[in-house]
Amino acid sequence: MLGLDQASKALVRVFLPVGKSVDLWVFLLRQVRNAGTAFGLLRGKSPALFVASIAIFVVLLLALWRWGKTESAFFQVAVGLIIGGALGNIIDRICLGEVVDFIDLRFWPVFNLADTAIVIGVCFTIAVILRDTWKEHGDHSREAG
Repeated sequence: MLGLDQASKALVRVFLPVGKSVDLWVFLLRQVRNAGTAFGLLRGKSPALFVASIAIFVVLLLALWRWGKTESAFFQVAVGLIIGGALGNIIDRICLGEVVDFIDLRFWPVFNLADTAIVIGVCFTIAVILRDTWKEHGDHSREAG
């Protein structure tokens, strides 16, 4: 995912100048430079944001190390998507000082493939945690009965 994210951003930087857009009917391709967090929030807080991004990345690596040993390949993929997406945006911040976003749904802030990977990874992680919690809770209620 990281390679796809970085390749897509490189193509956008080369072939889609800031201010231009390509209408693909369902969405627009439009290069936007994002110095804030996801969806352009917290603009102008770059040093603190960068440190927070690195800290979150480290926490995710620790989570994968701690819980990634489970038999759940789904969980490992989910955390991998989050880590890959976070790393893609961290690379942009290091190399460009801002993140390149380019997918414009017209009703949602402009985002990129790294953001998409993060959102999907978080949803998958929540699903695994809920499943495991439900399964564990169900096992305890059967033991009591």
